[in-house]
Amino acid sequence: MKRLVQVIFRIVLVIGFFLLAALIIFYAKNTLYLESSNERNIAYLKKNKYPLVEKESKSQNLDEFFTQEFYTSEVFLLGENHGFANAQKLDLILLKHLNKKVGLKYYIAEMDSLRAKKLNTYLEGNESEDELLKQVVLDIGLRIPQQSSIELFEKWKQIYIYNKTLPDSLKIKVIGIDKDFDDTTSSISRDSMMVLNFRNAVSKKNLQNEKFYGLLGYGHVLQEAYGESNYRCFAARLKSNKRYKVQSIVCYNLDGEVYFPKNPQYPSPEDEKLSSLNDDGPITLVKGINDLKEVTDENTMTLFSLVGEDSPYHTNQNLAGLKVNFSGPDVLPSNKDIPTTDFFQYIILNRNSKALTKIGG
Repeated sequence: MKRLVQVIFRIVLVIGFFLLAALIIFYAKNTLYLESSNERNIAYLKKNKYPLVEKESKSQNLDEFFTQEFYTSEVFLLGENHGFANAQKLDLILLKHLNKKVGLKYYIAEMDSLRAKKLNTYLEGNESEDELLKQVVLDIGLRIPQQSSIELFEKWKQIYIYNKTLPDSLKIKVIGIDKDFDDTTSSISRDSMMVLNFRNAVSKKNLQNEKFYGLLGYGHVLQEAYGESNYRCFAARLKSNKRYKVQSIVCYNLDGEVYFPKNPQYPSPEDEKLSSLNDDGPITLVKGINDLKEVTDENTMTLFSLVGEDSPYHTNQNLAGLKVNFSGPDVLPSNKDIPTTDFFQYIILNRNSKALTKIGG
């Protein structure tokens, strides 16, 4: 019996050693991938950042931050990893800014045409029909469970209120470009369908001379191919058409929590919030994100331009994509010769974002 106990102890000891070694190797590989802070990158980022605040004020003047090329573009996209509350705040800030600056009024949404029609009915109503809006927000959970939330509901209420201050020629209207939420059989890719729906809407509504803005999932706003399959998403397909000049802004997150509703694929905490999905690991990692962390403070939202003449991001791929551990394929450049600024032009770093809050049925 004593010998058996010794054998079991040795086996447990060996297993423990290998598990510890694997953990150390995993941690070391992640740390090496993220990289230490880079002085050249940091020097550039310090000169090309803009702190964002939720409330409008005279001190927040984005006109002087964005380039002229930015404003002469036709399509503006904000890319998020779903579930972080700050993205809804940023969406409202950018939509209002573009509406005021360039008269942009068409919001392209990651929803199908049926829900977009309901949302437009809500925006056009004489009174805020909260039940109609709530149903749209709940329906969004059919396609993007992490986005269906109280914060999404409140954002659209704020857009409704803002719309009431605008003349008819500037009121916000929604274009749903996603696949039908009930469509589970179509063989066409989701991004191909999004491009097709967008073009059809532009043609049908005679919007050829208009500008468009939208908040989409991170992968949809990358302007070059990514992954081993050389996949081109919505923004890349629009850009390659050369009909539209596209500007992409991506959101990265540090020290925050994400809403992670219960689902049959992955275990979810009781409170449906995760703090392990920030972009410095252990699940998603952004190469070079420590440079952004170095020049920002906690509890801030900071906008960075990557397109200055002296930008190191014209010649490297730092910040260009997500390395993913455990849960799915990497979202990394297919071509190692294409620089970061060909994928997107601006970044917003969210520090300490709260998770979105579940909305009741």
